[in-house]
Amino acid sequence: MKKVVIVFFSLVIPFMCFGSRRFNPYINLSDSTLNLIYKYYSSDNEIILLNETYPVNPLNKASYLASQDTVRNKRVAYLWPTSGVFSGVVALLSNTNDHRYKALLDSKIIPGLDKYFDSSRQPSCYQSYVASEGKSDRFYDDNDWLAIDFAQLSLVTKDPVYLRKAEMIWKFVISGWDEKLGGGIYWCEQKKGSKNTCSNAPFVVASAKLYEATNNIKYLNWAKRIYAWTKLNLQDSTDGLYYDNISLKGRIGKKKYAYNSGQMMQGAALLYKITGDKTYRTDAQRIAKSALPFFTTDITRNGKNYRVFKQQGAWFVTVLSRGYFELYGIDKDPHYINFFKTNMEYLKHYARYDNGLFFGDWSGSHPDKYKWLLDQGCIVELSANLSAFNK
Repeated sequence: MKKVVIVFFSLVIPFMCFGSRRFNPYINLSDSTLNLIYKYYSSDNEIILLNETYPVNPLNKASYLASQDTVRNKRVAYLWPTSGVFSGVVALLSNTNDHRYKALLDSKIIPGLDKYFDSSRQPSCYQSYVASEGKSDRFYDDNDWLAIDFAQLSLVTKDPVYLRKAEMIWKFVISGWDEKLGGGIYWCEQKKGSKNTCSNAPFVVASAKLYEATNNIKYLNWAKRIYAWTKLNLQDSTDGLYYDNISLKGRIGKKKYAYNSGQMMQGAALLYKITGDKTYRTDAQRIAKSALPFFTTDITRNGKNYRVFKQQGAWFVTVLSRGYFELYGIDKDPHYINFFKTNMEYLKHYARYDNGLFFGDWSGSHPDKYKWLLDQGCIVELSANLSAFNK
């Protein structure tokens, strides 16, 4: 039997930043981390898919599902961490316009995502695990993240294929809205017990980006409507940050996660840029001011003091950064950008394994035996986006 040999070209080169023609260390770090992902996480079972962890944990069970994790065989990654790699490469393409990243998306990453696509249930969308293993839960927030990235790709490339995908996903997510609790989108199609910030806030961003791509007022109207519902029902009025969820009985899950506030910050900044309504700018600025003190802590290393993000989830911090990057487009205030730069330098020195992969715990205090794919994909994204601020 012939072996199928896949040749994946290395993306690691001494990178010259487009336009300025200067070496950009953030692109270099993003690109090299991407190559490490394909070195360590590529699946033996599916040549275009990735593993959940490195090394593979045969006993690992995903803890972030709505239903029981029933996958028993040697698993590939679930949709969520896979989408984090997608976001990273979209960020690389957006910040470099390098055709190699588009080629990677079209030849490997998007065909890999299509393995999760479920057309047997309508509206069609991406399910949480590969469709070949049978039906699995379909999360509105999982699909939010994909809609954002496909919409971003359509804005960057003007390729209508990406726009059609974003609009298709949008139809699924909006099907998760009903008038219980006065509106809002559920977390999971199969477990409609709560309406969560993580399914509503990123849908504001996705809808705003689709409005930018199409000028279809439907998307703007929904972005404003979902933003208003989320602010009314899930914002902590004392600091402007966002709670996690509200149950159908009206109970608030008061845990605060960085990505929820980050997406409302980004949504507010986008809505301000589109509408000029200063209320949105004020909202974004208030979240920005509250989030860093709340989600960070002081650490001393080698006699030097650092302010770094608490252990809550590395990807959550990267999604928080999207809000600050969007806000910078309005305020041009470098303070927050410099904060993320400092954290990235800290990570490179104190939260990195010998093989180049990064800790999930950004303090660097708790190494993982099994390194999660999502903890690496978020570095690809964050470093690529910081490249825009390398002067």
